[in-house]
Amino acid sequence: MTIPTTTLPSGTAVPVLGQGTWYMGEDSRDRAREVAALRLGLDLGMTLIDTAEMYAEGGAEEVVGEAIAGRRDDVFLVSKVLPMNASRRGTIAACERSLKRLRTDRIDLYLLHWRGSPDFAETIGAFETLMREGKIARWGVSNLDLQDMEELMDTPGGEGVQTNQLLYNLTRRGIEHDLQPWCRARGIPVMAYSPIEQGRMLRHPELRRIAERHGATPAQVGLAWLLRQDGVIAIPKASDPAHVRDNRAAADLRLDGQDLADLDRAFPPPRGPRPLEML
Repeated sequence: MTIPTTTLPSGTAVPVLGQGTWYMGEDSRDRAREVAALRLGLDLGMTLIDTAEMYAEGGAEEVVGEAIAGRRDDVFLVSKVLPMNASRRGTIAACERSLKRLRTDRIDLYLLHWRGSPDFAETIGAFETLMREGKIARWGVSNLDLQDMEELMDTPGGEGVQTNQLLYNLTRRGIEHDLQPWCRARGIPVMAYSPIEQGRMLRHPELRRIAERHGATPAQVGLAWLLRQDGVIAIPKASDPAHVRDNRAAADLRLDGQDLADLDRAFPPPRGPRPLEML
């Protein structure tokens, strides 16, 4: 089955299940295995790959560059600029370095990793320059709370934002109170990082029980819970073939009303506003 897509504000359709790369590129002994895992994910239709200059100080981008060599046109490539580099000049220089590590001439979606001291106007100005030069196709943000997003949208050019990448999973549901509805009302997809809480939630008895009911794994249930929602993109990281295939199968898992009710009891949604969580 084909992985479903969601639509960015630009009108571009992207798969709702992609591949994350946090912690890749940290050990050269793992490189061949990481490259192979990403290539398998591409073969299985997970063509959105998310990375960042921060990950392994550029090492993850180098892994991605090797993985997508010869098939760049098949990939929707996402990377991020660190806030310490997010001035107008710094963003452009950081993007050039990322392009070199990724072995490509363009990034499909370039994100501000989290808010730093440079004004949004500086970063947006750099993004717009990079778009005019064809070095990025679109831009977005990561780890911005509701107040930040409102300020961003009030900044000239801020309406160009395409996504907000956020920590979101069954154990981290705070964005559901206000930030996620705000984004959904404006057609801005949420890109969920650490969608299974880096594995920490997988021993929860209710998650395991629902997984057994479907003949699935707890990770698949956690991912399926995210993927059932409109405007949510999940980017789990996997470094071995079995894990990659496990993640891919989550896109085909359908949770029913009883499953969702049981998950709400085990992982209650927020009853009020919460501070934005980050990892």
